[in-house]
Amino acid sequence: MRMTKGSLQDRVVAALVSQAHRPRGAFGWLEGALFAYRPSNRKRNRWAVSLLEVRPADRVLEVGFGPGVAIAELARRAVRGRVFGVDHSATMVRMAAWRNAAAVRAGRVRLVAASVERLPDFGGPLDVILAVNSVGFWPEPVDRLRELRGLLRPGGRIALVSQPRCPGASRETTVRAARELRDLLERAGFAGFRVETLELDPPVACVLAVNPGSSVS
Repeated sequence: MRMTKGSLQDRVVAALVSQAHRPRGAFGWLEGALFAYRPSNRKRNRWAVSLLEVRPADRVLEVGFGPGVAIAELARRAVRGRVFGVDHSATMVRMAAWRNAAAVRAGRVRLVAASVERLPDFGGPLDVILAVNSVGFWPEPVDRLRELRGLLRPGGRIALVSQPRCPGASRETTVRAARELRDLLERAGFAGFRVETLELDPPVACVLAVNPGSSVS
């Protein structure tokens, strides 16, 4: 059976979409490259990092770092600190390590293939946590956020970012996503909420909060 140009394109698109949860193999590497070089994705990640006001000595964690664009920006700011990243895709770990090779060699960036429900030891309290378009994949997200709050020092900052990618996503979709993220953070015991919006298509929401320092139940 002869494959038409349209059917080949459909199959490629379908393969890339299926990789969104856990990129792997050649298609996973291709998807990571597309994410890394798409201007809107680069702008979204750099914008999110800027909102966290990372300081030079901060210890930072990104959950679900993908191709490592935000990791590079975090490392550029935390020049005397440490940047950690966890992603359950071994393909993305390799790609992000390649992109941040100098910082990895210098020991300023540590990237681990791990899931959010089985986090490694980070050797001490964290100052900042970032997650971009990954919370929707987490099992029991409130429990995961409680665990992350336990890793943050009192007053530590967290940012959850959402740019909806569902068909027909609009400003209203982004507003709903921001409300849902804020609710998850509140249920996990965070405080000091702030919502920022980046005008892309569709808009990006960043929900910021702090660890008030009380015990995590």
